[in-house]
Amino acid sequence: MLSATQAAMALPEDADQPIHIRADNAEIDQQAERVVYRGAVQVDQGTLRVTADKMIVEYKNEKVVRIIATGTPAHYRQRIEADAAEVLADATTIIYYTQEERLDLKGNAHLDQQGSSIDGDYIRYDIVAGKIDATTEGDGPVRMTLQPATREN
Repeated sequence: MLSATQAAMALPEDADQPIHIRADNAEIDQQAERVVYRGAVQVDQGTLRVTADKMIVEYKNEKVVRIIATGTPAHYRQRIEADAAEVLADATTIIYYTQEERLDLKGNAHLDQQGSSIDGDYIRYDIVAGKIDATTEGDGPVRMTLQPATREN
């Protein structure tokens, strides 16, 4: 996952699925083209799931373009390949760009796929390209744990 040699692609059917959202309450602002959800918020689209304390859904021309999830922490999971484990992530803020199929994880960001993981203050994850960029603020390092490849006998 965390190497340039493996390109990941989200399950193609995920992007074609409807987005389902549930929350304790919702505030719709049609002029600003956004909806604010609060309290036990959950978004599902195919195998993708994001959970948070608060979520802002922004749309243009009646299509969702960005979902901003905040929590302590907010959580993301999605099956990228049919026969692989889910990608798991959490951060204080998760921004999901629906059309680009990209995640920005901000604040205590953590991303895990098939036992390999990366931690930093900010992680940008391009789901389609399988590209990950991570940074930290201050003197702390980005931390990675990579699992060795399984050997064929």
